[in-house]
Amino acid sequence: MSRFKLLTGLTLIVALVALGIGQSKIQDVVAAENSVMAPSFEVDPFWPKPLPNQWIMGPTIGIDIDERDHIFIVHRATENLFGLGTEIGLYSGVSECCTPAPPVLEFDIEGNLINAWGGHVEGAPYVWPASNHGIEVAPNGDIWIGGNGEGDTHMLVFTQNGEYLRTVGIPGVGQDGTDTEYLSDGSPNIAIDSNSTVHFSRVAEIEIDEEFNEVYVADGYRNRRVAVLDLATGDFKRYWGAYGNRPDDTTDVTYTPGEAGPQQFRGPVHCAVPSNDGLVYVCDRGADRIQIFSKDGTYINEVIIAPDTLNQGSTWDIDFSPDEEQKYLYLVDGQNFKVYILDRESMEILYTFGDGGRQPGLFFAPHSIATDSQGNLYTTETYEGKRVQKFVNQGIKPVTIRDRAPTWPTNEL
Repeated sequence: MSRFKLLTGLTLIVALVALGIGQSKIQDVVAAENSVMAPSFEVDPFWPKPLPNQWIMGPTIGIDIDERDHIFIVHRATENLFGLGTEIGLYSGVSECCTPAPPVLEFDIEGNLINAWGGHVEGAPYVWPASNHGIEVAPNGDIWIGGNGEGDTHMLVFTQNGEYLRTVGIPGVGQDGTDTEYLSDGSPNIAIDSNSTVHFSRVAEIEIDEEFNEVYVADGYRNRRVAVLDLATGDFKRYWGAYGNRPDDTTDVTYTPGEAGPQQFRGPVHCAVPSNDGLVYVCDRGADRIQIFSKDGTYINEVIIAPDTLNQGSTWDIDFSPDEEQKYLYLVDGQNFKVYILDRESMEILYTFGDGGRQPGLFFAPHSIATDSQGNLYTTETYEGKRVQKFVNQGIKPVTIRDRAPTWPTNEL
């Protein structure tokens, strides 16, 4: 460092002290000269507000936000809420607490519950997913819901108040052997067909491209593809596999850290998110990678995230900052229990926040992520996490901690 720069820095610090600026603010000023800048977030430990009716969430596995900044989540309202087994009597109907909330919950930006609906209904004209997974709000307010359970080879569309509109795909295809290539009688299992244009196989996530009236389907937990549908009719328009290849369900998809990834999606194909500038970001969760395509399925690039992550992988869900250029990409990692903030143009990781734990700002299997119009982030947690959290946008600040930055509120002025 030159003598001039040193004297200039010391002069600035002395001036700040004379103005009564605290030590932490001085550190921020100095850090801004030496580090990257990125959105900063602080957890809101009081969001959402308590649910009525002694309701409680199960594993929470989908989230989306509409134009009113209403937050829609979908969770699995499991009967054994506490995951402790029926032998100790802690399940619905035995004690005062608790009752599973309806699967679809709608909150306003302050955390008030606005509406709740969904689930299995006797005599309903639809087949509710065996394991609902993923939720998307269409531009007209309609709600799309996927599922990754046995027999979930379809999607459902409702009004925002829960009135059934239509089924996309054919429910129950190959239900007696969804996880095997052949049925017990030796015949091929037609549910395993990543080239089908009439049904899906365990859809993970759904995203809508409003500009072109198209639906992007991460299909998913059994199929190995991205499928694109017409928003109005649900008709297939196109689909593709990893690197833009034609999907092949027979290909070896073994993933070994440090070696080239498989030529097909290893799966689950956990997200397929279109951007404003004509790209599609696909989460190939089990291979720790984000693959980037043009909207016609032409492969452009891939980024490997935490490449030594095995088991369920590192790339779970994606959303963008709400500015028109979508400068920042937010990635949730349910295996490593954290959120990544990336510069979207370079795909450089700027920093991460979160860690394992149950307190606000920590995670147990963070699963999905969404951004509202104010730049606030919302995350869901599956398995024993069973909650949704809000992280309030604090504006662009210098990055001082690159990995697992804290988001707990401080008392600093």
